[in-house]
Amino acid sequence: MIRQVGAKQESLQRAEAQKNTFWSSIALLGVVGWSVALPSLGGIALGLWIDGRWPGRISWAATLFVVGLVYGCASAWTRIRGTH
Repeated sequence: MIRQVGAKQESLQRAEAQKNTFWSSIALLGVVGWSVALPSLGGIALGLWIDGRWPGRISWAATLFVVGLVYGCASAWTRIRGTH
C-alpha cells in the first residue's frame, strides 16, 4: 500500500510539473485566441449573409459580431478558469 501511495504521489507531481510549462502556456493562449476569433468571425459571416438576404435598418453583421465576441470571451474565460 505504501508503494501504491508513493507511485500515485510521483504521478501527481509529474502531472503538476508538466501543467505549468512554457509550451502549455503558449498552447493555452492559442486555444483562447481561437475561442474568441471563431465565434466573432462566424457572427460576422452569418450577419453578412442575413444582411444580404433581408436588408434592414440594423446591421446584423455588427450585431452578431458583438454576440460572437461576447460568447467567445465567456468561453475563453471558462477555459482559463477551468485550467487553473
